[in-house]
Amino acid sequence: MNIAEIVAAEGPHPEHAAELMLFGQFAGSWDVEVTDHFEDGTTRTMTGEWHFGWALQGRAIQDVWIVPGREYGMTVRFYDPRISAWRSTWIGPASGYVQQFVARQEGAEIVLSGQQADGRLVRWIFSSITAESFHWRNVISSDGQVWRCRQEMNVVRRAGDRP
Repeated sequence: MNIAEIVAAEGPHPEHAAELMLFGQFAGSWDVEVTDHFEDGTTRTMTGEWHFGWALQGRAIQDVWIVPGREYGMTVRFYDPRISAWRSTWIGPASGYVQQFVARQEGAEIVLSGQQADGRLVRWIFSSITAESFHWRNVISSDGQVWRCRQEMNVVRRAGDRP
């Protein structure tokens, strides 16, 4: 067996199957258009891909985010019934960035909330979610009142890719 076979799962674990679908709905492969918003007002747009799959006996969703020339990163997300929310950890080895979040559904959006090492608050937000597309944005705040968009993505499911 290789590590991919050990980690991968076919679907959600039955114990919390309904809750697991919050991120389970993204299982599959997606194309992304990423726009970085820099503090000086300039932007940079790149294309990439995002792959989500069931992991760890169906108790987690693992995703791999690939934007050549920028980052190959990975997230592991799992539902924690003790807090009725998701715990999520992003690992960006090219940038040396690791970020932990707690995620919950807020209305029609999924909001991942965390705090950076420098004390600033960060939110990663999934919105406009359909079976075939969604919008994602990374916002940051020093005071929890004023938020600045650092990055956003338009994400479209790859043709013929329905788990």
